[in-house]
Amino acid sequence: MKFYLISLGCPKNLTNSEEFSARLLARGHKMVFSPDKADEIIINTCGFIASAVKEAKDEIRHALELKKQGIVKKVAVTGCLVERFKEQVAKEFPGIDTLFSIGAQAEIEKTLKTRGTLLEPLPSSLYLPEYKMSLTAPHTAYLKIADGCNNRCAYCTIPFIRGNYRSKPMEDIVRETRLMTQHGVKEISLIAQDTTSYGIDLYGKVQFLELLEKLLKIRGLGRLRIMYAYPHRMTRDIARLMASTDKIFHYVDIPLQHIADPVLKRMNRHCDGAQIRHTLDMLKKEVPDISLRTNFIVGFPQETKKDFNELKKFVSEYEFDNMGVFEYFREKGTAAYDMKQIPAKIKHERARELEEVQSRVIDKINKRLIGTTLEAIADGPDYGRTYKDAPDIDGKVTFTRPVKPGTIFKARVVAAQGYEREVEPVK
Repeated sequence: MKFYLISLGCPKNLTNSEEFSARLLARGHKMVFSPDKADEIIINTCGFIASAVKEAKDEIRHALELKKQGIVKKVAVTGCLVERFKEQVAKEFPGIDTLFSIGAQAEIEKTLKTRGTLLEPLPSSLYLPEYKMSLTAPHTAYLKIADGCNNRCAYCTIPFIRGNYRSKPMEDIVRETRLMTQHGVKEISLIAQDTTSYGIDLYGKVQFLELLEKLLKIRGLGRLRIMYAYPHRMTRDIARLMASTDKIFHYVDIPLQHIADPVLKRMNRHCDGAQIRHTLDMLKKEVPDISLRTNFIVGFPQETKKDFNELKKFVSEYEFDNMGVFEYFREKGTAAYDMKQIPAKIKHERARELEEVQSRVIDKINKRLIGTTLEAIADGPDYGRTYKDAPDIDGKVTFTRPVKPGTIFKARVVAAQGYEREVEPVK
């Protein structure tokens, strides 16, 4: 079978795509990179928010049109959309040949009932033996350390889609990290719905610090990057470990969602504004060059003008290196669905205002960056990222002279505008 993969949504979903693609490749099936060369299209969907649902349905319609035209024989759909709306998807798109759940991805070949001549696998450079296929650049990879979530934030559908928090055994994570390192991966981003809760289900207590310590012992390890940390679980011990080594990028993705206590309480975020400020102050003290990425939701039910003004002041004061702004989406099944909603116009205006605040923050950060030397990683010969930028999420930099892709090197910032910067490699 020749299959064409469409993987939508977050890096956590991408790791699922890598895993089930590897199983197909290991059995001799072939991935192709154009639908007109495929027997089957497999769509791994996101269903987290309304815009993601729309994107997934658009991809399904397009795939079914290709099937109707005879370009492909079958269409299979999996992922979060199937977990949330399997019956509705089946009814809306009767032309889909197979709908299979995230849990069934481990048995994808049986689920798809594939037949025919076994074809040669992809080149070994795209496939990590005994692990998974890589759908990222060869030198960077995502490593999912847990799935599901126990936080039960009032706006979030993830617990209904992915279930309760389930940590991957530590020995498996160590093995995967070692395999990645042996196959040339220089940057490993640790991901989960909440990385900082790692181990709570398996070991009876949080073991994220212990996991980091084990990974740092792996010979030849390049760099680790911490994604999706929960604010009050980002401890001083973790910060001090980061400060003590160059093997962990001094970067944390720490989604905060808001700062006003009334909003945080309605969101069921389990931490208040004082705890958030304490964590950020601690991180900046323990790791002076730390780069912080966060997300905020504006227009959450009953968010007052006072709440929003507090958020704007907070963003201006704490100067996040990267920041996402999202208008609240009302999702059925969540605790916030029945709360008093804010008009769409106000949500849109608040999102624009907060983005303007962040734009002024970036201007200030850029002025300080000019002339400084940072660690960078080359994604291509003339472009890449600094340690401040996660792959596929944050900004990029261009180089004044070529660098071998995958190289981690020191670079001097010579120009900066917005999230686009230019750096000069330092010998």
